[in-house]
Amino acid sequence: MKKCLAILLIVALALGIVACGSTPAGSNKGKLITVGFAQCKADESDWRKANTKSVQEALSEANGFKLILADSNNDAAKQVADVQGFIDQEVDYIIIAAVNEDGWDTVLNNAKKAGIPVILMDRTINASEDLYTCWIGGGFYEEGVKATDWIAKRFAGADKVNIVNLQGQLGASAQVGRTKALEDAIAKNSNWNLLAQQTGEWSTDKAKEIMASWIKQYGDQIHCVYAENDNMADGAIQALEEAGMKVGGDDGIAIISFDANRAYLQMTLEGKINCNVECNPLLGPAVADIIKKIEGGGTPNKKETIDETAFFYDTITQEIIDKRPY
Repeated sequence: MKKCLAILLIVALALGIVACGSTPAGSNKGKLITVGFAQCKADESDWRKANTKSVQEALSEANGFKLILADSNNDAAKQVADVQGFIDQEVDYIIIAAVNEDGWDTVLNNAKKAGIPVILMDRTINASEDLYTCWIGGGFYEEGVKATDWIAKRFAGADKVNIVNLQGQLGASAQVGRTKALEDAIAKNSNWNLLAQQTGEWSTDKAKEIMASWIKQYGDQIHCVYAENDNMADGAIQALEEAGMKVGGDDGIAIISFDANRAYLQMTLEGKINCNVECNPLLGPAVADIIKKIEGGGTPNKKETIDETAFFYDTITQEIIDKRPY
């Protein structure tokens, strides 16, 4: 009997040692918050590169997250499929920087049924607010108003202001908001005239190609270029300068840009860009804070906006640029 008890005790101790010393597979992963990030196009512009990097750094494993990045390459159908893939993987949270505003109802209903909070970042969508937890970003229409206010001051008293509009990817909320602000301003100012409007798809090369064709068509009739991001403004400037036309400054063709990345603020300081409206890409830390708030039982605001400003060629300084984080 004593021998049997001794054997049982040895077995029990051995099992205890194994149990204490072993780590069940996947237990480390359980400590991380898994986040699926549906990015529209991770490298479409300098702004988007900074945005992608910001999320990757804020939602790192060192900070308690496991981030799964899905780059849709600006393919709306692929992005919806990517989000469904996150749902199938049973991630804890989903972040979406939407390619297009429309087409989200079905997949967001699926996320809601699965109990997965969805955070919209930067881009807005056309869907019921019940289908997502919150949105964080800047105000695209308000950015456009800052730009059109500058145009109004620059051309105050002018008989006619001929504007060409290089739009972002059609259907993206940034394009929709910035374009609408321009179109509303044109409707309010009888001397403003929209000469041409076409999407440059956020691309420097595409914008340069389009601008070159407009120069051939309109020549010195063009008074102002309203480019909906920095990269397209750069393309327009290249085309204008190669055609021997003066840009920016006090008496050149007025150049409007958006995003205010460091390199293009330098071009603003040089006078090539007249007005550059900020759109802050560094949203990663704010997204991490939102997730932590939810994890702690809190409820974020439905809309989390960030402050944005505008920079002008005649007031910006090198000191301002040097202090910028991107």
